[in-house]
Amino acid sequence: ICCYFLQMKPIVNKQQENETIITEFILLGFGTLTQLQTLLFLLFLVIYIVTMVGNILIIALVVAEQHLHTPMYFFLGNLACLETCYTSTILPRMLGSLLTGNRTVSVRGCITQFYFFGSLAATECSLLSMMSYDRYLAICKPLHYVAHMNSKLCVKLVVGSWIAGFISIAILIFMMSQLTFCGPNEVDHFFCDLKPIINLSCGN
Repeated sequence: ICCYFLQMKPIVNKQQENETIITEFILLGFGTLTQLQTLLFLLFLVIYIVTMVGNILIIALVVAEQHLHTPMYFFLGNLACLETCYTSTILPRMLGSLLTGNRTVSVRGCITQFYFFGSLAATECSLLSMMSYDRYLAICKPLHYVAHMNSKLCVKLVVGSWIAGFISIAILIFMMSQLTFCGPNEVDHFFCDLKPIINLSCGN
């Protein structure tokens, strides 16, 4: 038995020595559509500008208009702010890739992008739940609505949604940061999502 383990030990070391740790990913995205790169860039640029302008106008309107200082529009303004950040985690990087043709991103940069993307997605789910709770009170308990849904509670719900979103995904990001990547480094996606990154890991 001892001889067996002694014989197996050099094989394991040899495999470890031959492993090359990957420090960069290549986001394939729309790389196969090389003839449409310019068209895709212009299309996504227009979508990004329209999204940003629309959300910024909603935020400005909710802040400026005194009649819209109600819980429903307060939540809507926060949702618009969230969508602005949410879109900005993906589209600028993708636009730069389409414009320059550079699709490489560092492993840390990829995990960082997923952290913000995942955190904002979790925050959006939480915020939408708060918005449905607000509408539930307004429809089912209209007489108690003003007493229950005051400005302090609205602020607490929104702040809680943002904090919960960013903390909940931090555990997953910590586990992802412990992974090693030594195989292929091509991500068949246009941004760093969870499943494509996990599939490239050579760890357990």
